[in-house]
Amino acid sequence: MSNATKLIHSIPVDPLTGSISVPIYQTSTFVQEAPGENKGYDYARSNNPTRAALENIIAELECGSSASAFASGLAAIDAVVKLLESGDEILAVDDIYGGAFRLFTHIYAKFGITVNYVDTTDVANVIDAITKKTKLVWLETPTNPTLKISDIEAIASIARQNGALLCVDNTFASPALQQPIKLGADIVVHSATKYLGGHSDLIAGVVVCKNKELGDKIKFIQNASGAILSPHDSWLVIRGVETLYLRVKEHSRNALIVAEYLQNHPAVDKVYYPGLTTHHNHHIAAKQQSGYGGIVSFTLKHDTEAAAKSVVCGTHLFKLAESLGGVKSLLCHPATMTHKSIPVEQRRAAGVSDSLIRLSVGLEDAEDLVHDLERALRPQTPKGASPHYLQQEVSFSDVQCAI
Repeated sequence: MSNATKLIHSIPVDPLTGSISVPIYQTSTFVQEAPGENKGYDYARSNNPTRAALENIIAELECGSSASAFASGLAAIDAVVKLLESGDEILAVDDIYGGAFRLFTHIYAKFGITVNYVDTTDVANVIDAITKKTKLVWLETPTNPTLKISDIEAIASIARQNGALLCVDNTFASPALQQPIKLGADIVVHSATKYLGGHSDLIAGVVVCKNKELGDKIKFIQNASGAILSPHDSWLVIRGVETLYLRVKEHSRNALIVAEYLQNHPAVDKVYYPGLTTHHNHHIAAKQQSGYGGIVSFTLKHDTEAAAKSVVCGTHLFKLAESLGGVKSLLCHPATMTHKSIPVEQRRAAGVSDSLIRLSVGLEDAEDLVHDLERALRPQTPKGASPHYLQQEVSFSDVQCAI
């Protein structure tokens, strides 16, 4: 039986009514037969049947022991960091999501937790940087926004040998393409806002743990800190997950077409997409992923914020917005948006240049998306140097914006 079929049939039918859709238990509390005697639920912060259904589905998707659903992806990350103590160190990928960097630097540094950043695409860098104080290795693979690929299996072995936990942010790949726990990771986190939800209509996060001991600790933190996912948003994620495999397959197909187009465009300098054979560590992505996802990033030969803003403000189908993973295509300028909280020199050193543009390739027709980018890139194209990727001419209404 395929994973897609297993996923669809892991979503339970309501035993009370036979409802094919998981019911939304919109309640704050539950009646008890006697003090401490109940049907498994007492207070909705501690547990809720709709949220529990989602958590079981995601745990099975990621081949984990248990999952806990949170009110946002950052709340999920926050819960993982709360496993640590003052004096502990985190070894983190250098090309890290700006929100995670902000949380690590401006919140947890005050409590004595140190974060060391390293280019994890080279396993030797991890070996050199890990210390006796390292208690958590933090990976994104692919990373946000330059899609760096790290060898999960190799780094899991290093972390294990040094008594550290390995946590992998699997948001970009999703469990439809990659299952880090099967490769040795201890914890997987998701911004379920993205591909798990898939429709740009919710904010959510998930932590999946490899074993019961870790899962119980995260569940305790979830209840103690209270950053839970609501029943309705839990239902929305379940609704999104039902089509996860179908959507991600099409996102990946469209993204490869867009990446190949950009690779041949005279105004484009670098293209970051793991599905390109020229992408650094493409062979590792091919080994640990079943596909390459829907995110493409690229830089311009005119490596300036002004040039990038001209492009992101000149598209019609690609909407300028934060976030990713939805049905509609989105684009953003990380230097002034998602990664603005990272110091300029550190951002550039990690590969997030001033002209870098991140695309979340949606489910529109790929040819239409290429036309849209062709139009937006015209002001950056040297005279007489058109890629002539498409023969048809398209005309969209002028779009103006300012960041």
